[in-house]
Amino acid sequence: MRKKRVLIIDDDSRNIFALKATLRARAFECLSCLSAQEALDILKTDEIVDVILMDMMMPEMDGYEAIPRIKSLAHRANTPIFSVTAQAMVGDKEKCLAAGATDYISKPIDVDKLMEMLDRV
Repeated sequence: MRKKRVLIIDDDSRNIFALKATLRARAFECLSCLSAQEALDILKTDEIVDVILMDMMMPEMDGYEAIPRIKSLAHRANTPIFSVTAQAMVGDKEKCLAAGATDYISKPIDVDKLMEMLDRV
């Protein structure tokens, strides 16, 4: 059986490192990129990506702009995208979901909650 492949999109390499270590320890395969544009370039190919972890607050193109662009790619319309954000204020979850995210998790990440989310896809 093939491992689930997760694309981590975050402009902070420390966050990518921590998420990769956590996910690889739980038998996930990980790809990563430091910008939403780089993610779009990856996702336009036939690259296998089962789920996306999207940092919402990034320079140039944030998650609110990137998620609809990703969902507009015909072969990515149903790819689950989990918003990952340090913003944990009232209304942020709804704003992420309105942008097209499948679900939302705030930083610092609760690993058990993240695993529950990933188990659903």
